[in-house]
Amino acid sequence: MTAVGPLDAMFLLGETREQAMHVGGLMLFELPEGAGRDHVFPEGSRDYLSRLYHEMVAAPSVNPLFGRRVRNRALDFGYWSWEQDDEIDLEYHVRLSALPRPGRFRELFELTSRLHGTQLDRRRPLWEMQLIEGVEGRRFALYSKVHHSMIDGVTALRWMQDTLTTDPARTGMPATFALPAAAESSGTADGLLTTVARMPGTAGRLLADLAGLTPVGLKSLLHSTVPFQAPRTIFNQSITGARRFAAQSWPIERLEKVRAITGATLNDVMLAMCSGALRNYLLELNALPDKALTAMVPVSLRGSSEAPGGGNSLSTLIADLATDEADPDRRIRRIMTSTSYSKGVLSALSPLQNLMIGALGFGVAGPAAILPGVAGRTTPPYNLVISNVPGPAESPLYWNRSRLLGMYPASIVLNGQALNISVTSYDHQLHFGLVGCRRTVPHLQRLLGHLETSLADLENIH
Repeated sequence: MTAVGPLDAMFLLGETREQAMHVGGLMLFELPEGAGRDHVFPEGSRDYLSRLYHEMVAAPSVNPLFGRRVRNRALDFGYWSWEQDDEIDLEYHVRLSALPRPGRFRELFELTSRLHGTQLDRRRPLWEMQLIEGVEGRRFALYSKVHHSMIDGVTALRWMQDTLTTDPARTGMPATFALPAAAESSGTADGLLTTVARMPGTAGRLLADLAGLTPVGLKSLLHSTVPFQAPRTIFNQSITGARRFAAQSWPIERLEKVRAITGATLNDVMLAMCSGALRNYLLELNALPDKALTAMVPVSLRGSSEAPGGGNSLSTLIADLATDEADPDRRIRRIMTSTSYSKGVLSALSPLQNLMIGALGFGVAGPAAILPGVAGRTTPPYNLVISNVPGPAESPLYWNRSRLLGMYPASIVLNGQALNISVTSYDHQLHFGLVGCRRTVPHLQRLLGHLETSLADLENIH
């Protein structure tokens, strides 16, 4: 058995029925030409997907990461540990489902919402995968989820890319759980800590970085107007266990035009797009606070030879979303100023200090998430999380001759953080995945329309 790392254990300890701690994603595929055509299902999905499903559950081996389950026994004195499940039941973990006709995105998102709102069984390895047939337009979907104690969202996306190919004729491609053991990533929290521990001179450097973080951290908090000063909103209340999921794609070219007009980064344009959508959504509900909303934004720091985690380190910044500003031009300028300042602060930190700031960014949401009665009664550290994870650089990509059309992240919401917006890129598009508490965030799907309106407003800036 292997001990569960302290960061991973937090996701196990913080999990409740209302607060499931898994990350997931929905991948949309186009059926290959001539796939399984029959007289009963003219769309041609049943034969093809049935064969694909049986190939998946007949996988000769399971990657060790996906074959382990968690244990917390009395003889371990309360410590969590991992142990291999020698009798893993793939027919439990991998399932084949069908949408009711007409198989629109509405039906697909309803099914995804239900799947994403159910907890994983801790008596088994903490992952599930659902092959979904009957999506209109000769399409099918693959929904997967894995506990955050096993893997993080960035690593999960990298694993998913290892299952895809640019060859449209290739077959026999495994799902993520059946990837060879050599593909196992060190991007989990344990792997990252191990990498840090092995850095030359880490012990002394860690002490120095801890000592030096305080003045830098205080400077960033005192001289910025946004961290830990978010207004209370409907998003910052207690949540239920039910989820709602919505997703849509937008051409990157449209955001690039806004970037060229304003001089913003592509990520700033994405944040401004979200900001306008949130403003209009809250106005519609008569729930827009006078003070601007803020977002916690994970930041991938690249290019440093000293960066832990194979040349990458993850930090966080708090962005002013300027939702109190009606003019889209002034709104994006404020966002640019906010993110530019925060990135300047982060650039002054060492890689280890960035990791500490990143842990602080995620950790400050903890009290409302864990302590009963805190959510909705205290000032939130930020109003929501908005993340943008770069997707595959190559396109188009295929899985067993099926072309990948879209990939939509589905992340975690917490007590006090009832909405999450996650974005990834693929095939010249940005793919938005929205997850919200079904009760706390009403009519979540309307945010998709507001995202389109917000982008159109940004395109009209002169």
